[in-house]
Amino acid sequence: MGPPVSVVLPAFDEEATIESTVRRTVAACESFLPAFEVLVAEDGCSDRTPEIAARLAREHSQVRHVHGEERLGRGRALCRAFREADGEVLVYFDTDLATDLCHLETLVGSVRSGEYDVATGSRLLPGSEADRPRSRAVASRVYNGLVRIGLRSGLRDHQCGFKAFDREVLLSLLPEVEDDHWFWDTEVLVRAQRRGYRVGELPVRWRPGEGTTVDPIRDVIGMGSALGRTWWELSVRPRLTTGVSLAAGALLVLLALVVTARYVDLGEVVSGMRAADPTLIGVAAAVYLLSWPLRGVRYRDVLAELGHREGVGFLTGAIFLSQTANVALPARGGDAVRAYVLKVRRGVRYPTGFASLAVERLFDTVTIAALACGALLALAIGGETSWGALVADLSAGGAVAESGRVGVIGAVAVGVLAVALCAVVLASAHSDRRFARPALTRASDDSYAEELTGAVERFAADVQAVARTPTTTARVGAASAMIWTIDVVAAALVLRAFGVEAAPFALLGVCALAVCVGNLAKVLPLSPGGIGLYEGAFTLLVVAFLPVSVPVAFAAAVVDHLLKNLVTVAGGAASMLALEVSLSTAIEEAGDERLGVDQ
Repeated sequence: MGPPVSVVLPAFDEEATIESTVRRTVAACESFLPAFEVLVAEDGCSDRTPEIAARLAREHSQVRHVHGEERLGRGRALCRAFREADGEVLVYFDTDLATDLCHLETLVGSVRSGEYDVATGSRLLPGSEADRPRSRAVASRVYNGLVRIGLRSGLRDHQCGFKAFDREVLLSLLPEVEDDHWFWDTEVLVRAQRRGYRVGELPVRWRPGEGTTVDPIRDVIGMGSALGRTWWELSVRPRLTTGVSLAAGALLVLLALVVTARYVDLGEVVSGMRAADPTLIGVAAAVYLLSWPLRGVRYRDVLAELGHREGVGFLTGAIFLSQTANVALPARGGDAVRAYVLKVRRGVRYPTGFASLAVERLFDTVTIAALACGALLALAIGGETSWGALVADLSAGGAVAESGRVGVIGAVAVGVLAVALCAVVLASAHSDRRFARPALTRASDDSYAEELTGAVERFAADVQAVARTPTTTARVGAASAMIWTIDVVAAALVLRAFGVEAAPFALLGVCALAVCVGNLAKVLPLSPGGIGLYEGAFTLLVVAFLPVSVPVAFAAAVVDHLLKNLVTVAGGAASMLALEVSLSTAIEEAGDERLGVDQ
């Protein structure tokens, strides 16, 4: 029969203090426990901690050394040790002994007696004594307040490293706990409460360990992102089915139409649609469809540069699936679907999948920004511009003008950012300097920083691999130009279908400007598929440069966007059948991966 209590001491490079900590822990346990064990959970240390822990295990029958060759992170190291422990009550506290061990008997007794399933020390309860700098105290209260509100926790202090668990309860929780590092404490307490276990707090006397400071990577980025992930998993994802997502998207579109109806005569819009030439609209759809195999060819070239050679047909289907998801989800949430399809069907790692998407998006954004600038310049040289009308439209009221203003301003910002990012990528692609590591390691020496640095460097290396090869850059750039030229021609055909008369040069120039600005506006994560922003920007620019009424321009914008979305959705449906992939499953699984850690 094993000891009734197992105490786990998480240790990383603790050679200066680990021996004193173990001896004091053994003494504290001997004062009230007839049998116990102390496990030193050594986590890939680079100093003499393993040697000291091994020697202490030989000297004390109650001490065990749980060795780790590689750094797992605090959370995973604790999980490994808890699974190896023999006690019915599992305890852990930080090796700096910040919490006074005089509280250990009360902590253990509260679980052994059955009063609580999980017990934790608290520095924020009445009766607690916590000697900490004001900055740390304020940060702690803010953090714990966010956890209480966002994760609906009933506890005051989630991060005190002084906890005890009923063995069966903890082992039932561990499969659900995803964090590997400092957020592990909060997550296990929150999940225990959600499962209905009895979780209690005990006031403690606490002092900060030496060298305790605010770590921007661990405390802000790491803990903040983990808090957001847990909130999503516990509060949002159970309610956010695919049906709910689609219904929310449809509601946003309907709301946009209701608001638009206050400022645009929808009767005229409908009349314009009825009068449009269906043959030209069909030709526009067929022309637009031609751009999709080009997308597959371009993506093939991008992936080939990253070491993955795939067929154009498969890649075109994967693009159709992700773009179909983007029609329904805001913030380009469907992009992760493509990375998911590549992973499950071809074994492409998620960082590579997302990097390839970033390359494609970068080329798209730079291409349409350049095309928009070229169109504007050509219109200016050709004397086709109507600056007064454009300024008037930007200053006008109404829903269409408002969405147009947002779209134009957003498009300019996105375009400038894309060109700047492209310049940085091209410059860094031909440099051996590692920009991310020095910046992140200066900010933090925690394992969060090391993990984040590795992910950033892998991602950057994949993105730069394409930019480093001139022939690949040229091929991908040429394909991008052809794809967006086809998009512009399709929009011009739609305007022709609505009876818009203009010189071919002027029509193509205005369509290039309207389509490019509209698509840059769609980058803003304000609506599913950019619906509303695209139509607003498109309408505003067409009315400013061509002799077209607002209802007709708006109707053309709606039809142009609608037919392109219909082609996308139809291609997505065909791709689901061809690739045997469920879009709803792909969205759910891809969403999990965006919030989790890729391997």
